[in-house]
Amino acid sequence: RALRWASGRAPARGLRASPRARTAMPSWVIDRYGSNEVLRFTTDMMFPIIHFPNEVIIKVHAASLNPIDLSMRSGYGATALNMKRDPLKLKTGETEFPLTLGRDVSGVVMECGLGVSYFKPGDEVWAAIPPWKQGTLSEFVVASGNEVSFKPKCLSHTEAAALPYVGLTAWSALNQVGGLNQSNCSGKRVLILGASGGVGTFAVQLMKAWDAHVTAVCSHDASTLVKKLGADDVIDYKSGNLEEQLKTLPLFDFILDNVGGSTEKWALDLLKKWSGATYVTLVTPFLINMDKLGVADGMLQTGVTVGSKTLKHLLKGVHYRWAFFMPSGPSLDEIAELVDSGKIHPVIDEVFSFSEVPKAFLKLEGGHARGKTVINVISRQ
Repeated sequence: RALRWASGRAPARGLRASPRARTAMPSWVIDRYGSNEVLRFTTDMMFPIIHFPNEVIIKVHAASLNPIDLSMRSGYGATALNMKRDPLKLKTGETEFPLTLGRDVSGVVMECGLGVSYFKPGDEVWAAIPPWKQGTLSEFVVASGNEVSFKPKCLSHTEAAALPYVGLTAWSALNQVGGLNQSNCSGKRVLILGASGGVGTFAVQLMKAWDAHVTAVCSHDASTLVKKLGADDVIDYKSGNLEEQLKTLPLFDFILDNVGGSTEKWALDLLKKWSGATYVTLVTPFLINMDKLGVADGMLQTGVTVGSKTLKHLLKGVHYRWAFFMPSGPSLDEIAELVDSGKIHPVIDEVFSFSEVPKAFLKLEGGHARGKTVINVISRQ
């Protein structure tokens, strides 16, 4: 900003003075890893600063919780995430603390870096913040411009906050890793394991928007919801042996696994052989390996594991893949179009106020969520 004024020219657009004058803000943070008691509310969290020209500061209107927030609260992935936060090890000690959790944000742009031309202060936006950055359970959050997208016009901030992280996770698995898109899904048989959670409910809607035949696996009490989202067949995993139930159905072209565990021991047998059929799992040992073995050995073990499984299943005529959340503003642009066209709707399990963040974590910790747990940072969204 100083350089622009020194050049004798006024800024391209006015920036609000009030956020710059502030040094602290309300936030929910953790100072150590553990269970719910480590959550602490503070009004003295450092106000976010634009460090790079492509960054924006967003005033958070609503956020939401994801299973990764529970895991990060307990220290899951700390080795890999700290390496990403400080790759050159320029700092010493536990530099991630105080750490703010929360990945989803829907809010308003307050300030833009000099390299940001796509957004301006006052724009209503949504984003999913990567887990190595400070999170969204704060009054303000900083994000890279390429992680941000214009909020769907048809959604309130509360509704919009339910979608970015789960939407991008599903998009990564189905589109970027699985190769599915609007032009190649018609008539394909898709199986979604764990269909009633945040990622599952989004994946069901996306596959139906792309004209696939969807078989969804969930518990009986979630079947009405999943059918309402468009699933063609709904299987209750509690009503009997799931593997045997699925074997009675025609083979699948694609499987999305949100469950993991022993599922992949038999799920790949449900795919059509030698037809390009693909199994994609979101439950991987990547971060666990690095936590247990360190960065180098953990990455080596991960590479060996995924390589051996990929080759093993390729020889049997099916593709085996891992997928991860990937922050992407352009992908959120595409998701926003689907939302505004009425093809995808947010699925919200419960909404909490900003003062109820610990209660919201306990809700998520109880499991069996039907959609997302949302936090209204600003009331009456």
